Amino acid sequence: MAQEHDASMMNNLYWWGIPTFFRAPNEAPEGADIALVGVPHSTGNGTTERDQHLGPRAVRHVSAVQRRVHGGVGIDPWARKVVDVGDVPFPRANDNEHCIQQITDFYETIDASGARPVSIGGDHSITGGIVQALGKGKIAGGEPISFLHLDAHTDVFTKVDHFLGAEKSAAHWGAYLADQGKVDPTRSMQIGLRGHPRTLDWLQPSYDYGYNVVTMADYRRRGAADVIAQAKDVLAGRPVYITFDLDCLDPTVAPAVSNIEPGVKGFDIDEVMALLHAARGLNIVGGDVVCLMPTKDSPNNITAMVAGAVMFEMISMIAENCES
Repeated sequence: MAQEHDASMMNNLYWWGIPTFFRAPNEAPEGADIALVGVPHSTGNGTTERDQHLGPRAVRHVSAVQRRVHGGVGIDPWARKVVDVGDVPFPRANDNEHCIQQITDFYETIDASGARPVSIGGDHSITGGIVQALGKGKIAGGEPISFLHLDAHTDVFTKVDHFLGAEKSAAHWGAYLADQGKVDPTRSMQIGLRGHPRTLDWLQPSYDYGYNVVTMADYRRRGAADVIAQAKDVLAGRPVYITFDLDCLDPTVAPAVSNIEPGVKGFDIDEVMALLHAARGLNIVGGDVVCLMPTKDSPNNITAMVAGAVMFEMISMIAENCES
């Protein structure tokens, strides 16, 4: 008994032991229900804020001390088989297009295994690589996926061919995935948009593709219940992929984020948790959390912990569906 108590105590210390996501075993995805993945990629953002590749290591560092059961959902997600499959390898890390293909190849293997991936980036270009594999894949039942996309920005920037040299960039995946037929924009939600527009028609590409757009101003005007009801209706019956850009949160909640948007209050943590729950009970094929900048975090690692909390929410909702 004393040895079990000592082991339990040690496992609650984030600074002890081998850092895997939530202390999940480091194993291959075959036979697992959920595969946790690190995607340490920064060159899709094309800016000097390239420390986003340190995001997976930062979340592994703190996640050992985070929640093990979900009181609200009422489950222990670790009763399912959850594994940490490691990081996508990037031998040519400064070549964005090569990296996006590396991501797609890695996730095709995960998709073939049937394990549902929950990932930490990395900049937001990783979503393009992931969904190139999952859209119309095995887990999605051969159908295009639907996005539940929480973000300050549209990432549907069709008016430029590349972003500082990156073609499948953090600004383009919302468009090229739709062009490929991997995503159905008309059955997808973009929520929380409040980016600093350079032109008054900055939302037009999303409208042109048919995305269901809810700006932050719309959310404040309509209220949470109305937006959540719309999301449930749009996503119902679809394979859903959740992509969560930490910049949708207010900088006071998540300060260590690339492309922070000042001037308009972002979501607080309770608001985004409620929005994520719009996907509860649906066929969630996977999810990601992106744009963590650990080198800009507070000494208490609050942004990394927030990223881990969002990741845990996705894990719990997928685990809940596995149990039903």
